[in-house]
Amino acid sequence: MHLEKNVERVYISAEEIQERVTQLGQEISEFYPADEEIVVIGVLNGSFCFMADLVRKIKQPAIIEFFGCSSYGSGTESTGNLRITKDLDRDIADKHVLVVEDIVDTGTTLARLRTFLSKRNPKSIRIVALVDKPSRRKVETPVDFVGFEIEDYFVVGYGMDFADHYRNLPYIGVLKPEAYESTEN
Repeated sequence: MHLEKNVERVYISAEEIQERVTQLGQEISEFYPADEEIVVIGVLNGSFCFMADLVRKIKQPAIIEFFGCSSYGSGTESTGNLRITKDLDRDIADKHVLVVEDIVDTGTTLARLRTFLSKRNPKSIRIVALVDKPSRRKVETPVDFVGFEIEDYFVVGYGMDFADHYRNLPYIGVLKPEAYESTEN
């Protein structure tokens, strides 16, 4: 199945993404002390493309971790339930933690994840999101570093999916409504 036919248009090009990821890496490197290690936690599955590119732009020593959680299932709306699919492999107590998210939409998942991680006593928790949709926010939660603030479109690509498809697109595209509307009934 050729999935690109379901993409209405390219919203953010691969070149724009790479330019902004480089800038975010610089911002993050300037924010943290140069000699302090950062535990970079990618939220699976959507963050993997963004995280891989971002960590190569961060100057501090970085420990790479992954945390799996889901609140969407195969739909387009968050269920509000945080289901943990993969926990961290190491202790984050007294460490600087940088959580890497592909997209912040309602804020529900991120707020619950922040609370969950805070109970493990990190030195700090900061969030970097490639895409932020503040118009959809239901739960206010800070996002410290934002790649792109976007309008309320259903976007896919560069790690972001619909029903586990489209993650491998090198750009961020707007998904045609007919590609997902039949699943919402």
